[in-house]
Amino acid sequence: MTSKRILVADDDPVVRALLRNLLSAEGYTIAEAKTGNEVLQALNDHTDLVLMDVRMPDLGGMEVLQRLKEQGREVGVLMMTAYGSSNLAIRAIQLGAYDYITKPFELEDVLLTVRRYFEHQALTAEVKDLRSKVAGRDPAERMVGQSPKMLEVYKTVGRIAQSDATVLVTGETGTGKELVAEVIHQNSAYRAGPLVKVGCASLPETLLESELFGHEKGAFTSAVVQRKGRFELAHKGTIFLDEIGEMTLSTQKKLLRVLQEKEFERVGGSTPIRVDTRVIAATNRNLADEVANGKFREDLYYRLNVIAIDMPPLRERKDDIPLLVEHFLDKHRLTPTSPPAKISEEAMAALEAHDWPGNVRELENSIARAVVLAQGGVITSRHLLLGPSAAESRISRRGLDLAGFLDRGTPLPEALMQIERQFLVEALRRADGVELEAASLLGIELETLLAKLKRFGLSPERQVA
Repeated sequence: MTSKRILVADDDPVVRALLRNLLSAEGYTIAEAKTGNEVLQALNDHTDLVLMDVRMPDLGGMEVLQRLKEQGREVGVLMMTAYGSSNLAIRAIQLGAYDYITKPFELEDVLLTVRRYFEHQALTAEVKDLRSKVAGRDPAERMVGQSPKMLEVYKTVGRIAQSDATVLVTGETGTGKELVAEVIHQNSAYRAGPLVKVGCASLPETLLESELFGHEKGAFTSAVVQRKGRFELAHKGTIFLDEIGEMTLSTQKKLLRVLQEKEFERVGGSTPIRVDTRVIAATNRNLADEVANGKFREDLYYRLNVIAIDMPPLRERKDDIPLLVEHFLDKHRLTPTSPPAKISEEAMAALEAHDWPGNVRELENSIARAVVLAQGGVITSRHLLLGPSAAESRISRRGLDLAGFLDRGTPLPEALMQIERQFLVEALRRADGVELEAASLLGIELETLLAKLKRFGLSPERQVA
């Protein structure tokens, strides 16, 4: 039996008595109202559901719904009407009603609708609880692995988190550099402040400076108001500069000043702004090589590289794959209330044998996709769409082997096809599988890209690295 409280609102005493007897027999606590104003007066925090007629004296049911919406009062409403028009139903749902019942109604239909509402509420509450638990989970709990290289990462994070030293996190794309930044922030003296993230690769130089340091009104054509930059927003917190190696030399010089003097000016401004912000930077490039090639400032490199954390690629910590798979199966359930999917031994063997050029991110995407394909059941190898081999991915990164084409006597049309395919793979990798962004990188229309992907049998998800 349930102790849910239902308010029955109808100006017909016969209908009220009928519903009272029906619902009371099911264990519900019943209150009654015969007008719209009585509904508003009778509602309290203990009312779980209102069964309300559309036509009542003084205020009709639709008017009551409108007032409840305006007042922000959250309560389930089932409308009762002898006029089953679609317009009325749509309007009632738009105003917040859960459903409507057409008179004359079958008693069993009323009971089923009421039960369905409370089941829906229970499921919604459970989903909210699960989401809040996931959202509130310590980032450290999302760092999974017991391999020697990951244990070294944990030790380094534990030793330096409480300091205010600048940290440089290196590693291939998809290894979890951003997650490391989150863990450091949550365990640092700056955890009460914000963690502000900046993707340096996603912003052109003209916008990056404004994003980092803000701008004054009138600094440039579109600067119609003053705007705070990310450093200013990260005061007493942490700023995470992702893909720092993509930053131009001009912006690097201004960043160096912030690290040295803890102050900067907004674009178009002259007043120094001081900040107390911890800096964590990340890159998938070898910055020492970039310095040697004149693409990165040496003084900035040493300012950033006070504490270095290198995230190992997944192919160098394959012992962690079963733990990661278990973690992602729990994270990516078919529905929030579904049990985790299972994985067969042969599927696990396939995962452990794969090179994972896209690292942990590729593994997570593969598991999430496999859960959907297996409908939350047992994942087998046929549900796994594994990406290109590490060798193919590395060829794409190195560039074109033109001499090899000539040495092997590759005909020009075939060589051009191989070059085009590598070009597509690299664009998709850089765009993290986002087709529109890859098309933009290639300077072609999205439809053209899709046609080429189909021609070469390429899948965007499989090229993410």
